[in-house]
Amino acid sequence: MTEPIAGWIWGRNLRAFLELLSRYAGYALDETDWETIEAGVQDTDDEAPDSWYSYPLVGTNATLKVALARAVGGQEVSVSVTGAETPELRLRTDTLLSAFASV
Repeated sequence: MTEPIAGWIWGRNLRAFLELLSRYAGYALDETDWETIEAGVQDTDDEAPDSWYSYPLVGTNATLKVALARAVGGQEVSVSVTGAETPELRLRTDTLLSAFASV
């Protein structure tokens, strides 16, 4: 198993991040998924490892586990993605993290 790909993004970019990541995995993220994730991440704290929210993206290309936690008092969301086994998927995931942290 490869190392998790971790970083942070702006909270306003969370849905777009997950939609693109889901496409790369071959999973069709829908409104029900988003509502579940949005509710799950509400009471998280990125400084408390046991309060992160995890959501699986089980697609035709990959099975990814996305762990999410909000920065208390901030607009950032910490992200950790496991299951990105191919070099291409690892690069895409890392690029998404970088892009959504800067816009």
